[in-house]
Amino acid sequence: MDAVTAETFLTVLEVGSFSRAAKILNVTQSTVSARIRVLEEQLGRRLLSRSKAGVEPTREGMHFRPFAETVVWAWRRGRQEVLLPDRFTGVIAVGGQFTLWDRLLLHWLPWMRNELPKVAVRAEVGTSETLMHGVIDGFLDIAVLYTPRAQSGVEIELLMEEHLVLAATRSGAKVTDPDYVHVDWGPEFADSFGDAYHDAEMAALTVSHGPMGLQHILAHGGVGYFPMRVTRPLVETGELFLSDTAPVFMRPVHLAYLSDRADKRFKRALEGLRIVASEKET
Repeated sequence: MDAVTAETFLTVLEVGSFSRAAKILNVTQSTVSARIRVLEEQLGRRLLSRSKAGVEPTREGMHFRPFAETVVWAWRRGRQEVLLPDRFTGVIAVGGQFTLWDRLLLHWLPWMRNELPKVAVRAEVGTSETLMHGVIDGFLDIAVLYTPRAQSGVEIELLMEEHLVLAATRSGAKVTDPDYVHVDWGPEFADSFGDAYHDAEMAALTVSHGPMGLQHILAHGGVGYFPMRVTRPLVETGELFLSDTAPVFMRPVHLAYLSDRADKRFKRALEGLRIVASEKET
């Protein structure tokens, strides 16, 4: 499998459509279909399930995804290293889960430009699993994620703790209200939520992506748990109200990197993440 095929597979997964993937990749739909067909033939397994609703990964496709991401990351890193202009002395590759780029890693990028102007940065977005693979395989220097997997040779460091607060489009809303939207913030949140609301019924709407849940309640009204750093500006504008009585849950954010890294540029990049996190931790 080459990087082009891997990127095609990942793009189809991301947009859920062969036609939309073709537009993004600037190729014909038949080219996308041919690449996926060849990949499935090489593996001897069906990776994508096609229906009128769109394209979804099969069980084998889900298992294959992190390996496809590794191929794409390796190609991007190699290409960037080879084509690195003389004004740069090296590259730092950082990956983060989607919601952690907002108001954390996006603030770290200008910090890097100011403090390490001769170091180029490659920024990646991925799941916890794929980010850990990137660190272990050496394609990512640093991963910023919620639920790292313990691995020999990988340092796991607590970076910050997010405050998850109950926010609603009206004052006095509760998790027992019919328009409560439950966001799956991970196993730690599920345990804490279950302890605090052991009598709560299953929500009518459960989402695995925080921004999706927030967009829903802003558009249609409702209540849910979201990070304080995200809700604060919306509270200031009067779009959201915070509960004064609901429990606040903590969600740890971690750094993951190889234990034997010792070069100064890497250590300075880590220091920058700690500085930005300390300024943004709420």
